[in-house]
Amino acid sequence: MDLAMNATSTPGLSGGYWNQFDEISKTNVSLNYFETLWLTWYVYMQNDVLATGIMSFVLHEVLYFGRSLPWVIIDCIPAMRKYKIQPNKIPTAKEQWYCAGFVLLSHFTVELPQIWLFHPIAHYFGLQTTVPFPPVWKMVYQIALFFFMEDTWHYWTHRFLHSSPFLYKNIHKLHHQYSAPFGLAAEYASPIEVMSLAFGTVGCPIIFASFTRDLHLMTMYLFVVLRLMQAIDAHSGYEFPWSLHHFFPVWAGADHHDMHHEKFIGNYASSFRWWDYIMDTENSPEATKRRREKKLAKVRKAQ
Repeated sequence: MDLAMNATSTPGLSGGYWNQFDEISKTNVSLNYFETLWLTWYVYMQNDVLATGIMSFVLHEVLYFGRSLPWVIIDCIPAMRKYKIQPNKIPTAKEQWYCAGFVLLSHFTVELPQIWLFHPIAHYFGLQTTVPFPPVWKMVYQIALFFFMEDTWHYWTHRFLHSSPFLYKNIHKLHHQYSAPFGLAAEYASPIEVMSLAFGTVGCPIIFASFTRDLHLMTMYLFVVLRLMQAIDAHSGYEFPWSLHHFFPVWAGADHHDMHHEKFIGNYASSFRWWDYIMDTENSPEATKRRREKKLAKVRKAQ
């Protein structure tokens, strides 16, 4: 049973959030705990635009700075230096504070106004905000598809920002201020770049929804959460024996993106390695060796 997400769908409720949660729990026993939390939030707010806007902004801030904090702590632990990709370039406390302040200012002045427009846009293109949530299998395949779509958008947009001297100098150069990146620097970028690359994260699911009319906001939130965690970890500057790409070879990870910041070229993709491999823009010792062998093979063939 789908329940509409506006206050008129559950009339007569009053009191605080948890009082309403208790009442809704009694009358909607088929919903699980998280679905009840979701429904109560929209009923409590009495305004879908405000409810989605606040939830989206708070989720982004808590996740961004919460996921970055462990990397700040790790940078303060000398024993972790052996895992640092560029061990001689540890960000100072001043750099960390400046970066955090810049990103926070950008979130409030650039991203917050756009977030308030998110609900009307999402609703127009068919995103669902009803309960119950979609089945897990549907969320999994949609999130996997969004990762592929976002990675493709990110690769070509990012590469374009590097291929144009004007765009690099006036837009993308700011993000490369730190040649040895750290977690907080994931969104340290020009507002134009933030909006351009963020289209892959937000726009791809909306495009999918506009064609299928079959996407729930919770699925999109889960994708955004995973993608943001991936971006922060990719900028962490640390490579561990248990890093995901050791078990999932096509995954990009910190070693892939750290090389991009150090050399300023190649490794343009976000989550996966295949676009860089296919387009021969991979920057790694293995890729360099592969190109050298390929060149020598051509020379021998010509002889």
